[in-house]
Amino acid sequence: MPKNSKVTQREHSNEHVTESVADLLALEEPVDYKQSILNVAGEAGGKQKVAEEELDVEDRPAWNSKLQYILAQIGFSVGLGNIWRFPYLCQKNGGGAYLVPYLVLLIIIGIPLFFLELAVGQRIRRGSIGVWHYVCPRLGGIGFSSCIVCLFVGLYYNVIIGWSIFYFFKSFQYPLPWSECPVVRNGTTTVVELECEKSSATTYFWYREALDISNSISESGGLNWKMTLCLLVAWSIVGMAVVKGIQSSGKVMYFSSLFPYVVLACFLVRGLLLRGAVDGILHMFTPKLDKMLDPQVWREAATQVFFALGLGFGGVIAFSSYNKQDNNCHFDAALVSFINFFTSVLATLVVFAVLGFKANIMNEKCVVENAEKILGYLNSNVLSRDLIPPHVNFSHLTTKDYAEMYNVIMTVKEDRFLALGLDPCLLEEELDKSVQGTGLAFIAFTEAMTHFPASPFWSVMFFLMLINLGLGSMIGTMAGITTPIIDTFKVPKEMFTVGCCVFAFFVGLLFVQRSGNYFVTMFDDYSATLPLTVIVILENIAVAWIYGTKKFMQELTEMLGFQPYRFYFYMWKFVSPLCMAVLTTASIIQLGVTPPGYSAWIKEEAAERYLYFPNWAMALLIVLIAVATLPIPVVFILRHFHLLSDGSNTLSVSYKKGRMMKDISNLEENDETRFILSKVPSEAPSPMPTHRSYLGPGSTSTLETSGNPNGRYGSGYLLASTPESEL
Repeated sequence: MPKNSKVTQREHSNEHVTESVADLLALEEPVDYKQSILNVAGEAGGKQKVAEEELDVEDRPAWNSKLQYILAQIGFSVGLGNIWRFPYLCQKNGGGAYLVPYLVLLIIIGIPLFFLELAVGQRIRRGSIGVWHYVCPRLGGIGFSSCIVCLFVGLYYNVIIGWSIFYFFKSFQYPLPWSECPVVRNGTTTVVELECEKSSATTYFWYREALDISNSISESGGLNWKMTLCLLVAWSIVGMAVVKGIQSSGKVMYFSSLFPYVVLACFLVRGLLLRGAVDGILHMFTPKLDKMLDPQVWREAATQVFFALGLGFGGVIAFSSYNKQDNNCHFDAALVSFINFFTSVLATLVVFAVLGFKANIMNEKCVVENAEKILGYLNSNVLSRDLIPPHVNFSHLTTKDYAEMYNVIMTVKEDRFLALGLDPCLLEEELDKSVQGTGLAFIAFTEAMTHFPASPFWSVMFFLMLINLGLGSMIGTMAGITTPIIDTFKVPKEMFTVGCCVFAFFVGLLFVQRSGNYFVTMFDDYSATLPLTVIVILENIAVAWIYGTKKFMQELTEMLGFQPYRFYFYMWKFVSPLCMAVLTTASIIQLGVTPPGYSAWIKEEAAERYLYFPNWAMALLIVLIAVATLPIPVVFILRHFHLLSDGSNTLSVSYKKGRMMKDISNLEENDETRFILSKVPSEAPSPMPTHRSYLGPGSTSTLETSGNPNGRYGSGYLLASTPESEL
């Protein structure tokens, strides 16, 4: 045999050598096909099982342990939204009443689709591009759209980590820099900064010291150099965590996934000991039942379920693709979903306990300020002292005494009451003040922490927790980009990962302008939500209606060793697609009825004002949504008209250490399967293993070997199944 032949190379090298099937048959020694990994269906039996076990230990990286994998999925799904968005939605949408639609949608949409993504990733062992190409080649664009959505989310999500890094380093001082308004010298006098005096110290620090925000999205204002440096640090941390794939990110997860729970537990204990904490928790769990019938509440609950579990991003699929095929992903889906919900409720308890404490502080401050007004009116004879109940002591004025005094004055001075400028100082009003998203973490929570004993310690812990929560989600987001690209195009992992981080940093400079916070709102609230909904509903349709729910359940039964609950069959087939179709329609209608906008901080007014996006920003938003969804119709059209190969008529074989295995690479031109079977291409061997019959959700049949292998061509031959050969 020639020394430079591919077979000779294979025998003297540990590297993969890929050659055509024709070359193999021309150069190889005769083999006993009964002992070969390539076998016919009738003789698979025990030999096929041995081959599968042998080929399961492939070059594809694998998690070091089940714990590492579970922590990775928890780290990805449990993110910043659990800490600020879920509590805000509870506060806005009826307190405990919001938990009802959230739980219902978690059960009928969230868990089934989370299980679906775990299962397809583990079964096919590829990233999102490879998975959806295998399930339905014409819908292979789903994987590309997932990558684009991950890119959009990663661009602004790491900016939020940069904000947390800024606050983290600012926390190492006492008193905290956002605890008091700054003073400015005006000649010989010293006055409080007017913008801060009109708002509050924490609000001023956030908008002016941290963001140095402009008045609108149209006013760029140039780069904020402090946030630019923090963004560079954030991308450096993420890059180091993901550069080696799961070998590096898996180790990071032990800390980034567990540390937030330690901090939340500490905050819960501390929060419950604060005065007024019970008021906040009772306010949260007091249901406003009328909200349960509001369609807007259900739409927001469904969106939160998608984001909370990371559905449609590709990160769930990427992480599960590194599992062994016998892993019980059925249990994983329920476990991670429960932990995610538990974390959201735990974070909400902490937030409302702390906000209850803050509400009491602000209410007492209100009472003191208005009591001073009343004393001034008494001293100037604007009010008669007869209006003050005899038991009221201004030196120790309680909220109850003030409420009684306020009602008396309002009743007697009804005609001139508004001119007095007195506030009711109701605790309920303080608790009802909704602070959304970043405002909850960087304004409301930071203000509450200024009243804690040892406030710098709690501030350091809080923002370190936010950094770790963000890091866990960013690792999953980056996996949703890098894993499918590396699997599909075989690019060098380290070089591509570093390139992604560098590219994302430079594009992310858009978000660290003085107007950058408004672009964060655009990307967070609008550019990702609609494409993500479309992606998730197409994933469900691809599996349940095109690939086939019965066929998918049959393969799950093979993979898991037991039949999943019938519940999933009905959810995938009917309930989930219907609910998501309604959600998609509602989202489109909402965009049409309510033009997209953002909350702008007006410096001169020291207040927020809701503004609509200008025309150029609306055009940018439409382009972003179009770019995220465009791969789906493009790939569909190209494959429908056979302008892009779906790889169904191609085959190549790779060797390593004398083993034969199927490889996903394409041969494009020649259908060389005829060299094996002497058959026409339509009779090529099926890439799927023999399947056990599954007759639907009511089936109780034994696990039989199907007479016809489940393949695209329906041939009597099959290729031994391995985790890598399922593609």
